[in-house]
Amino acid sequence: MKYYFRSDKGKIREINEDAVSVLEDTDHILALVADGMGGHQAGDVASQLAIESVVRMWENKEPRVSNKESAEVWLQSAVSKANNTVYEQSQQEDKYKGMGTTIVAAICHQTFISVAHIGDSRAYLLDKEDYKQITADHSLVGELVRTGQLSEEDAQVHPRKNVILKALGTEKDVEPDVYSTTWEEGSKLLLCTDGLTNKIDDNELYQKLLQKGSQQLIDELIQLANQRGGEDNITLALIEQQEEVGDSEC
Repeated sequence: MKYYFRSDKGKIREINEDAVSVLEDTDHILALVADGMGGHQAGDVASQLAIESVVRMWENKEPRVSNKESAEVWLQSAVSKANNTVYEQSQQEDKYKGMGTTIVAAICHQTFISVAHIGDSRAYLLDKEDYKQITADHSLVGELVRTGQLSEEDAQVHPRKNVILKALGTEKDVEPDVYSTTWEEGSKLLLCTDGLTNKIDDNELYQKLLQKGSQQLIDELIQLANQRGGEDNITLALIEQQEEVGDSEC
């Protein structure tokens, strides 16, 4: 497996409230993307706390991941712990009241991937037979599209497209959605924040992902989002199923 990632604050925002981390061990890659929200720098704090919490659990190897089932259990536990961490911090200081973050987390093995998410940061999977978004946005427009009240085209320009219905850290108990599937050599998994998907539609993203995975591809996607306004932070992590393990760049 090879992986590439980068986070960019965009053209308008003063700070980057996104966070990203990718770690690997002998058998797995753990990839994390988060998009914080809240006043002042609270969004920045929320996303960093969430990522750090999951990374800490991964580094402690608790519990061990050996298959899809155990990966799903691990992700549910890790995201729940991260939620508690962010929530408890938000209750301790007034400046952090109401802060929260999206999160999309993936465990990648040579034979399977497991993904957990909360919010509207997304995961896309491209393989030889299909290309699809494998997460469902926890957002107002996402719900309207799923219930047939809004078309995907209208969702892109809806005035309340940034309204999140579910976020990590805003409530005491929040359960992530979890998804697992097999994958094969040549497949690609993309994790990203809405700073990318608000500027590049699914079909265009598909055409870009047909290219060989590289840091240049990641940079091109960020550059394109910035050329189209760059009003939000932009963060991506790309994992490609290959036999040899590659180093990361960010």
